[in-house]
Amino acid sequence: MNTKHKLREAIDLLYTRGRANSDTYTRLILDSLHCNDFHQAKRLQFHMDLHLYKPTTTFLHNRLLLLYSKSGLLSDAQQLFDKMPARDIFTYNAMLSAYSKLGSVEDPKEFFDTMPVRDSVSYNTVLSGLCSSGREREALAVFVRMRKEGFVVSEYTIVSVLNACSGLLDLSRGRQIHARIVACDLGGNVFVSNALIDMYAKCGETDNAHRLFNEMRYKNVVSWNLMISGYMKNGQPKVCVDLFKEMQSSGLKPDQVTVSNVLGAFFRIGYVDEAWKTFKEIKEKDKVCWTTMIAGFVQNGNEEDALLLFSEMLFENIRPDSFTISSVVSSCAKLASLHHGQVIHGKAVHMGADVDLLVSTALINMYSKCGETKDAWFIFNMMPTKNVVSWNSMLLGYAQNGKDPEALELYEEMLQKNVKPDNITFVGVLSACMHMGCTERGDRYFRSLSELHQMKPTLDHYACMINLLGRSGYIDKAIDLIENMPHKPNSLIWSTLLSVCKINGNIKHGEMAAKRLFELDPLNAEPYITLSNMYASCGRWKDVAYMRSLMKNKEVKKFAAYSWIELDGVVYKFISEDRTHQDSEIIYLKLNKLIKKIQEAGFIPDSNLVLHDVGESEKFESICFHSEKLALAFGLIRKPNTGMPIRIMKNIRVCDDCHLFMKFVSKIIGRDIILRDSNRFHHFVRGECSCKDLW
Repeated sequence: MNTKHKLREAIDLLYTRGRANSDTYTRLILDSLHCNDFHQAKRLQFHMDLHLYKPTTTFLHNRLLLLYSKSGLLSDAQQLFDKMPARDIFTYNAMLSAYSKLGSVEDPKEFFDTMPVRDSVSYNTVLSGLCSSGREREALAVFVRMRKEGFVVSEYTIVSVLNACSGLLDLSRGRQIHARIVACDLGGNVFVSNALIDMYAKCGETDNAHRLFNEMRYKNVVSWNLMISGYMKNGQPKVCVDLFKEMQSSGLKPDQVTVSNVLGAFFRIGYVDEAWKTFKEIKEKDKVCWTTMIAGFVQNGNEEDALLLFSEMLFENIRPDSFTISSVVSSCAKLASLHHGQVIHGKAVHMGADVDLLVSTALINMYSKCGETKDAWFIFNMMPTKNVVSWNSMLLGYAQNGKDPEALELYEEMLQKNVKPDNITFVGVLSACMHMGCTERGDRYFRSLSELHQMKPTLDHYACMINLLGRSGYIDKAIDLIENMPHKPNSLIWSTLLSVCKINGNIKHGEMAAKRLFELDPLNAEPYITLSNMYASCGRWKDVAYMRSLMKNKEVKKFAAYSWIELDGVVYKFISEDRTHQDSEIIYLKLNKLIKKIQEAGFIPDSNLVLHDVGESEKFESICFHSEKLALAFGLIRKPNTGMPIRIMKNIRVCDDCHLFMKFVSKIIGRDIILRDSNRFHHFVRGECSCKDLW
């Protein structure tokens, strides 16, 4: 029979009798305190009141107060406190602790100020309460008052004061407390040492923190966790990993806090396999470990692994939180997986997490990146609260999906509702202007960045303006903007210029931009390929051969172009002229029929886009069997008459011929096609594209 059961039986027996004596009440109340059983304590208090038992000292009532305080029962503690005929310092401290346990911001300090007597325990209790409620400055003021009143400063006091310094990032005050610790010889206390390490690490002094850490005679798991998290917060994940290995060698077993920090460090430096190995070695994983692993997969481009791990998490009956859900939704957005995104959305609704700000914003982003702006807009409108990130997600979603007027209208609404735009907002706004070819309006928004909103334009904003000017035929103005901007041009600026030069056929400035890119990132294949394509388009085959030779000599590897389509939750991937699919024969038959059908309607494959000096028949085959066309044919075979759009994703920019092909197909067969390339979404409806042929 366990202790709690015996206690309940003893009090049941007490209720069959009359009033008990002082010894009986004392023994039973101490037993209740020992078992942490406030239910039986309340029964004892009721029995004492029922039989008009009046304790001669404060001892019994103080023990009841202590138990109510430990259990967070402020109302019961307050009622008992109010009717106590006599009170002492223990009474007041127990009541002060009850207020602090409740987590109230005002009550503990107010009660403390009205206490007729105080001791070190009183001060330590209110110091701890103020620090835990984010009132660090008041905590330091109470500490000064404690010193003036002559109370002894203990290790508990020092820990609270150091926590206040950490919260305020007050390195100067923290160093003063450190000096006092040395003077009072308190440095040997592990809790004090841990608080010092935490203070120095949070103030960016990782070297000092590590020196103190090395000087500790005894280190517990918290010591290691503080040091590891300190390096993590200061952007030194490699040191975190080294410390973790050192901790393992010391024989100390890491806890789940350690593992979560180290998993984050592994992912920060791209050690995905090491993170997975560490995760699998944990026997008991908490929600934080699962979430860290899922978020790490998403951040490192392992979106499919994130989805699989989330399924495993649910199978293990670990309830995800809003951060977990938003991370998984982000993986669906990156994969453009509408099927999985809708499943996760349903799970969020079931959990009641769909109205969470973080989750709602992630869902807006996911639906936008799957081409479903109506669903994104529905979620946006249903959000009880919105922040600038939510507005940006919707605005960018519109801009990426060819709904540029809606994006600019949303921006104006954002200003009317006094939501302060940020750098991301203006990337969306300027992108919308670029897609619409609104040069003057884009220039006005660009100037408003600094003139109206007191923000400094970033390289992203300059890239948008270069794109806008270049696409509108103002290459010289784009060059002037680059030469006069306060930033040193980076790869983004030069690749943007190269892109618009390709559109305009401007070889001279294209060569200049490509040369800069060769210097900045000599192993990036994109500028070599783009310039080679520009040469090929005007028949400069010797220059094309030179670019290929240059790539070969520098060992620049060309990335593979591919497309994929998701059908019934399964992803199918295609490359150009792909014949590896088990249904290749049927796919090519379907595609050839489509080509013949739209040729009859006036479509002519643009063989000039083939960037090889080969015969016309080879050019025709090369251009007609691009990966997105194969994906489209397969989608039409598998989903012939559903009326639902065919959704295709491509890892690079869609070529002009494929773009025209999709327009013709959408018109001839009466089926909407949604194609997401590396630049934006293309919604092909009845022979028109949402990008208005600007991409």
